[in-house]
Amino acid sequence: MGLVPTAPSSPDSASVRLSEVRRAVADLRHLLWFRAATLNRPRVVVIALAVFGAVTLLSATVPAWIDLDPAVLARATRALPAALAAVAAISVASAIAGGGGRELLARDPASIHPISPVTDHLGALVLAPLNTGWLLQTWLLLGFTAVVAGPERLLGVQLLTLAWVVAATVLGQVVAWGVEWVRRGPRGARVVRIGVAVALGVLAGVGATPDVRQVLVAGPARIVATAIERGSAGAIALITLTLLVGGGVLVVLGARLATLAATRMPRDEGRQETRAHAPRPTPSSPLAMMVRVDRASVWRSVPLRRGTLLLAIAPGLVALAGGLRWETLILLPGLVASGCVLLFGVNLWCLDGRGMLWRETLPVAPRTVLVARAWVLAEVLFGAALITIVLGSVRAGMPTPAEALAVVLALVTVVGQAVSAGLRWSEKSPYAVDLRSARATPAPPLTMVGYSLRLALTTTFTGLYFATLAALGRPLPMLAVAVVLLAISAFRIVRASRRWSDPVRRSAVVGVVAA
Repeated sequence: MGLVPTAPSSPDSASVRLSEVRRAVADLRHLLWFRAATLNRPRVVVIALAVFGAVTLLSATVPAWIDLDPAVLARATRALPAALAAVAAISVASAIAGGGGRELLARDPASIHPISPVTDHLGALVLAPLNTGWLLQTWLLLGFTAVVAGPERLLGVQLLTLAWVVAATVLGQVVAWGVEWVRRGPRGARVVRIGVAVALGVLAGVGATPDVRQVLVAGPARIVATAIERGSAGAIALITLTLLVGGGVLVVLGARLATLAATRMPRDEGRQETRAHAPRPTPSSPLAMMVRVDRASVWRSVPLRRGTLLLAIAPGLVALAGGLRWETLILLPGLVASGCVLLFGVNLWCLDGRGMLWRETLPVAPRTVLVARAWVLAEVLFGAALITIVLGSVRAGMPTPAEALAVVLALVTVVGQAVSAGLRWSEKSPYAVDLRSARATPAPPLTMVGYSLRLALTTTFTGLYFATLAALGRPLPMLAVAVVLLAISAFRIVRASRRWSDPVRRSAVVGVVAA
């Protein structure tokens, strides 16, 4: 059953008034308190937030005192406009894929509470930093600006950088709510798909043209980059104030668009839940039947389908536009795999929800169910990474034998690492999640950040190792390391299968997921 709009539909009542904003802020405070009161391990959360704050502070300060070669400093300065534009682009893309951003309270629990669209909008803004892509991009940008500014101008420049990040985040929410409003309108899904395809094609074409590529970083990004590089204190203060004021205006505009979007039904979700699917011939084995059911569960879920396509296409288009070479493309399988596994792999059984109880009544061995779920997860990771590699290879030229071998081994290895980690976490920390909503995530925000950072570190170091050996032309060490890492992943998968066969452990997971 689709989400029933609760927002007022008349133009006067739908407008964002000051009283409504005050009520939304009060509701947001209560929701944050509720989420904090229901945390399983509050001390861990406090430690995690302290670590994030410390990393942010170090990223914003330490690089300013690093004595770099002038050539390296010049390259960092030239890359600064692109880094600023990338933060805005990632904010917009991730918010659009999430149908308006993260949910502070899931759809089913929120249905009994009078949570306004304005509160939902503010909650999505609060949760935006609890995203690995947002954190890594922000840390990288703060490091860039610290290097360019130096210690003398550090404070003002970093305040300007943070103002840019805030404005880019709010802009992403505004665009996402606007796209969601269009998507929920007549023929909206088709209009959005065509618009996204055209935009991606234009961006890839412009990015692949050296003379035109500067258009991507012109405008506000160029102005801010110039102020960071050599702007006076007065100019930096003026631009910072302008960004903050503009961000405030965008917050109000986003609240208005969120209210308008809430007056329309989520067509994508409703279409998936009401579509009739013709029966197909019965598979020849229980494993094939389980694989078919799990595969359909993934591709009929709106957030999983959108997220997988975004993570598969976006890095490939970046590689295509930037003309990345094979030594860099070796790192992309790890990036894509660690991103896609976060869509549902870290809480694999959430695909079933209440249907987990029905699944347990089937005359199928528990190990067969786990193997099928792991197989479908590996399919998704392999497929997304292959799309990225194919797009990136268009301008990369012919790889050397060592580079080709490194790409294949990196792909197989990181998929094995991601699948084994997903099975382990899914059994250890299950969550009851409704993945019907386009804004749903398989685990709480801070838990997702922890998962993503651990996966990113593991897969990045694996990719760097293979890239280094490929540059040295050492295929035998690459094969040896791949065999060792795959053996470790296989051992963890077998151990997860044995644990899943234990009825006590399995019943604990089923009880949580089906709640």
